[in-house]
Amino acid sequence: MGKIADKALEIAEEKFIASSGPGGQNVNKVATAVQLRVNVFELGLSPDTFERLKEIAGSRLTKGGEIVLTANEYRTQEANREAARERLLALLAEALTPPKKRAKSRVNRVGKAQRLKAKKVRGEVKANRGKVDW
Repeated sequence: MGKIADKALEIAEEKFIASSGPGGQNVNKVATAVQLRVNVFELGLSPDTFERLKEIAGSRLTKGGEIVLTANEYRTQEANREAARERLLALLAEALTPPKKRAKSRVNRVGKAQRLKAKKVRGEVKANRGKVDW
């Protein structure tokens, strides 16, 4: 994770834009929101990692292969910049973590018999429903 994270932060382009939300008169004067763009093709990810990243990023990944993250929850540029970087690192960390293999569960002979017996009892209950034939 370390090399890819460092490279992602290194090649990330930051652009400050006008933010909506809290800030009073300051919101009209200062561009506090940050838009972070990272080209994922420059990161050198393995194909399976790239597929996971594509799935996780969703609409934040453009057709050109750029992840675009916008942070505007704070009133200062520096706090928003830090928030965007943390989100990028979290996204990459999740993509770099391979999914756990699901272990097949095995039902023993007794468990199988109990399940079949319960199904038969339930079937009889349902079969006894309906109109009564006098």
